[in-house]
Amino acid sequence: MDGISDVAVGVKRGSEELSMYSSPNSGVSSISDGTSNGSDSKKQKVEEASPSRVLHIRKLPNEASETEVIALGLPFGKVTNILTLKGKNQAFLEMGTEEAAVTMVTYYSTVTPHVRNVPVFIQYSNHKELKTDAGNQRTQAVLQAVSAVQSGGSPSSDVQEALAAASSPVLRIIIDNMFYPVTLDVLQQIFSKFGTVMKIITFTKNNQFQALLQFSDPVNAQQAKLALDGQNIYNSCCTLRIDFSKLVNLNVKYNNDKSRDYTRPELPAGDGQPSMDASMAAAYSKDSNSLLGLIGSATARCECCTPCHDLSRCLPPGAMNPLSAAAAAAAAAGRVALGGQGGSSGVLLASNLNEEMVTPQSLFTLFGVYGDVQRVKILYNKKDSALIQMSDGNQAQLAMSHLNGQKMYGKIIRVTLSKHQTVALPRDGLDDQGLTKDFGNSPLHRFKKPGSKNFQNIFPPSATLHLSNIPQDVSEDDLRLLFTNGGGTVKAFKFFQDHKMALLQMTTVEEAIQTLMDLHNYNMGGSQHLRVSFSKSTI
Repeated sequence: MDGISDVAVGVKRGSEELSMYSSPNSGVSSISDGTSNGSDSKKQKVEEASPSRVLHIRKLPNEASETEVIALGLPFGKVTNILTLKGKNQAFLEMGTEEAAVTMVTYYSTVTPHVRNVPVFIQYSNHKELKTDAGNQRTQAVLQAVSAVQSGGSPSSDVQEALAAASSPVLRIIIDNMFYPVTLDVLQQIFSKFGTVMKIITFTKNNQFQALLQFSDPVNAQQAKLALDGQNIYNSCCTLRIDFSKLVNLNVKYNNDKSRDYTRPELPAGDGQPSMDASMAAAYSKDSNSLLGLIGSATARCECCTPCHDLSRCLPPGAMNPLSAAAAAAAAAGRVALGGQGGSSGVLLASNLNEEMVTPQSLFTLFGVYGDVQRVKILYNKKDSALIQMSDGNQAQLAMSHLNGQKMYGKIIRVTLSKHQTVALPRDGLDDQGLTKDFGNSPLHRFKKPGSKNFQNIFPPSATLHLSNIPQDVSEDDLRLLFTNGGGTVKAFKFFQDHKMALLQMTTVEEAIQTLMDLHNYNMGGSQHLRVSFSKSTI
């Protein structure tokens, strides 16, 4: 195969072939536990070895691919060789220089590396280079493609053909820990760095935001997966999990906020979505560049800092604030201006409410799942509408993205950003019939503590609820009775091992929303109040 001559790969599986590398006396970084890897549980003495450009990686998950191992080394320099030991859950990775290997081991001594959410161990090998047979053409093609791109060139035609045969142009993307909303436009900005994005479809599955994204070329999909899998879009959240889809072509029927075909700007919006005007259609045409340059440079490695897994640290000035990139992309598409991008506040307008049932307290509880609600005002002359003031524009956007279109007290509610900057309190002495309430000093704010675990457990409304702070003497029957008193039906229940937490599944999402509003902070006796939130799990 033509291409880059200093790249070679191999996979050895036979016992005799493995013996060469089965017991490397490798120097270990501070993250090593000094044990052997995989199914072999025997202890082995690990002697300190001098730095080498060959690194020994242990405790890899069974399903780990060569590309995922290669991705560990990409931020630190050129990867020139890889040897995978499939039966032992190990691999050897050869870096282009010893300096790159030292940087990689030093970095991973303080930040534990993960492959498929499993911690792995990296240490120096006594081998100074890898001598392998180039028996795995797909892995060789991947390495050559990566090496070509890192050198500023393009993969050779042979490499492109090999990758095209091995992978799909369609990526399946899952966003983990989605504290901030990720829009279709933001995905286009990020992934267009690696090639022409043709189509995107977004959807929610298993209570997780997912997307299918089609490149014009499988090579571009391979490069994007290598560079972006496991990266954070924003600080410490919105983590990209990327796999190849079994699909080779996406069928997009509408151009709107949930799907888009960039090669066919004339497609209708459908489903009541606003149609794109001529200028917007031109911006989305296949020959145009990305809408903004904000995220175009986000995938480049910071040259002024330690390599990291956080794209937001590499964003240019003005894009550092979480959501600013999403806000700018939305604004450029002719939609709304979000917090920090045009003076928008954190005030939401909720309409089509059931005015016979809704109260400021119920809205505080529901919207409080996605941010700290400061004030709520049900409109005096239009009691099916309310203003909800969140702590900031980011929380308002998050609540809007999760609650707009949900069914509450029998009606589908609409949630949009309000033109108001704050929610005004009634003048002294004026009785507004309890329609306005100030929650600024409420002890029930979920996100007032920086770094709270609540930031990592924000999910769309679902039929499954997560219960916590359960007293030890409360039984499953007690909780089932409590949650059916409001008229709903408990479909399934499961205690966690310590019985302080549980999962409880209602029949519908609407029932779960109602019970959350009714029972979050319910006094279970003494000083213990029940905590209720939406869960991504099912029972």
